[in-house]
Amino acid sequence: MATMRVESGGHVVELAEGGQLTFGRDRECTICLDPEDLGISRIAGSIGRDNDTWWLTNRSSACKLTLVDELGLRSVLAPQKRRAIEEPTKILVDGTKRPYDLLLTPPPAPVEALGSLPAPRDTLPTAIGDEVTVNDQDRLAMVALFRGYLEEPPRYDPYPKDYASAAARLGWPRTTLVKRIEYLRTRLTSAGVPNLMGHNALVNLAEYAINRRLITRDDLRLLRR
Repeated sequence: MATMRVESGGHVVELAEGGQLTFGRDRECTICLDPEDLGISRIAGSIGRDNDTWWLTNRSSACKLTLVDELGLRSVLAPQKRRAIEEPTKILVDGTKRPYDLLLTPPPAPVEALGSLPAPRDTLPTAIGDEVTVNDQDRLAMVALFRGYLEEPPRYDPYPKDYASAAARLGWPRTTLVKRIEYLRTRLTSAGVPNLMGHNALVNLAEYAINRRLITRDDLRLLRR
């Protein structure tokens, strides 16, 4: 039987197809995050299966849930909305004391479902920016600047670090880091990657680099040498 694995604070629940799990402040929740933290909704969310799909539902009337995918990119689930969970996903729940997190691990897709996908047709490559060489120093600069995206909770922070702290982490002058990142943005922009100049340029570079796997969680080890 396919089960959803839900883990929080060392508490693991294997949720069967017909079951439903709740989490929040209420002691009656399947996973009670903290009954004394009034920043958490009484029932913050629930997880259940409907029409062969696992769903996360935000049960709060006012508080958002933050979802973090396998790459470290985040999205927001608004109150009273739901989202299908098809890959390992972290849920971040804000509280007044601290943030809380749950890790959802859905069952693997059935082999027959994977085999039913149509074979890809011969087409030209569509990945924009692939021709740009990203060397080890570029990668190291991005890991220092975007390490918050790659960290596990509670250090997870999906925003670029400031240049000064990132440069200090590397032992580089700030200007060296700024010039390397600016040169990388210029090369990628010339290759057709959009939105790497102007407002939110660093956020967009972080999301591009993580989506393209130019940097991954494994690269955090580069900062520990």
